[in-house]
Amino acid sequence: MTILQIGQRSVGDGRPAFIIAEIGINHNGDINLAHRLIDQAAEAHCDAVKFQNYRTEDFIFDRSLVHKYVSQGIEVSESQFELFKRCELSPSTFAELAEHCKGRGIMFLSTPTSEKGIRELIDLGAPALKNGSDYLVNLPLIRAMGQTGLPCILSTGMGTLDEITEALHAFRDGGGKDVILLVCTSLYPAVATELHLRRIPAMAAKFGVSVGLSDHSEGILAALGAVALGACVVEKHFTLDKRMPGPDHRFSADPTELRLMVESIRTLEIELGDPTIGPTRGELKTRNKCRLSCVAATNLKSGYSITEADIAFARPGTGFPPKIKERLVGCRLVRDITRGHVFASEDFEG
Repeated sequence: MTILQIGQRSVGDGRPAFIIAEIGINHNGDINLAHRLIDQAAEAHCDAVKFQNYRTEDFIFDRSLVHKYVSQGIEVSESQFELFKRCELSPSTFAELAEHCKGRGIMFLSTPTSEKGIRELIDLGAPALKNGSDYLVNLPLIRAMGQTGLPCILSTGMGTLDEITEALHAFRDGGGKDVILLVCTSLYPAVATELHLRRIPAMAAKFGVSVGLSDHSEGILAALGAVALGACVVEKHFTLDKRMPGPDHRFSADPTELRLMVESIRTLEIELGDPTIGPTRGELKTRNKCRLSCVAATNLKSGYSITEADIAFARPGTGFPPKIKERLVGCRLVRDITRGHVFASEDFEG
């Protein structure tokens, strides 16, 4: 894994996971709701929020296309064009949201669907760019992302090995250097049997880049598992209320769940600790108290030569370790000792 910089945050090997609250279209086209989502993500101590600065006409020409989803417990079927158009935000709105993020100390990110959208994000000072998984195969756009010189996060949902490879080549052909891949299952919600989190270390080994998770599952377990497997980024869909109308709310984290996820990841990172094999700093303080020493199995007199039967193992661990028991056999005592005495050098001749 590599280390790169997103804004003021170092992201990658050994660094805390970069946590993105994916607002997406969960603002439902309501600017006030978008502001409230930013506030809640900041209070949950996420590193960034992410929107989608798309133009519906960029990716939907056929207005007969239908999207089916469950909202408020009811199966809904509606025009894809109308759904995305309803949630589309203007460039001036994004400028307002980016300024709000700056005031709350949380990074503003967004997913563009055109080179114009990329330029808009650069003008807004976005510290990084991110594609949507549906755009993994839009190599011209990924090449344009690479040309910006900004670090880029490439989501790989639905992607084959060849498609991921081609996307990375396009990014680097554009001059891009700093890139993170996200394992993603493009199902909404993504069920446990479809997550395959082991792709995280596999992808890192295959491509030699940092890898994270774009999580569409319910709950926080997948996010924690991803971090345990080395994910450097966790992106999680976020809503104020799972009962709100819309396609993504029901599987998104609400404010309480988002806060718990962030807190749990930070605790897990502490627990993951250092990979160095050996006793921890705290264990060094307990070794003498809890380890075993060679001790007298019975009362022994001065001048007596120790036999194997005279040696037992007991706490504390301040004396000779059990592994040198054979070296003590035959040694002559220079003083009387009592049962349980921890053998020491001064107990013996020579």
